[in-house]
Amino acid sequence: MEQAHINVLPAPVVIGAEQPGDAPAREALLDLAFGPGRFRKTSEKLRKGRLPADGLAFVAYEGERLAGTVRLWNIAAGTAGEALLLGPLAAHPDLQGRGIGGRLMAYAIGEAARLGHRAILLVGDAPYYARFGFERRFAEGLSLPGPVEAERFLGLELVAGSLKDARGMLVAAGRSVKSIGRRAA
Repeated sequence: MEQAHINVLPAPVVIGAEQPGDAPAREALLDLAFGPGRFRKTSEKLRKGRLPADGLAFVAYEGERLAGTVRLWNIAAGTAGEALLLGPLAAHPDLQGRGIGGRLMAYAIGEAARLGHRAILLVGDAPYYARFGFERRFAEGLSLPGPVEAERFLGLELVAGSLKDARGMLVAAGRSVKSIGRRAA
């Protein structure tokens, strides 16, 4: 007797704004994806003590499971002025190869443009990020507050010319995390 073969389709992936309750699952996913060394990365120096840019922290869920995450951070990009730093971008290792990271990237870039931001910078794999328009040439005159392989420092102009001839060091900007114990007197 032949056995029936049932295909179980995965739940659809839904992308939306990160919520406060997503924090434990997001941190667990980032630990799984990047390991304990993730806090030593140069980009972390620009994120430490800061909150993501308003409206630019996203999660992807497959059913009840956190499938991916991406955040963008306010920075000052030398002579270019205000810009965003993207990262980290992560998809759950069990779900990689299903386009979750790419969908998160496209969503984040679209929202950044919709909100009027001019440029995004990141440290990452050039061949992967090139498909979203990131190029080394946009970041060539800029530097980070720590070591990074130059070919991994990439930029994307959301407004043409916004990184043209940009020079200088990236500096954290935007909202800082408030001390838990700090209260108005």
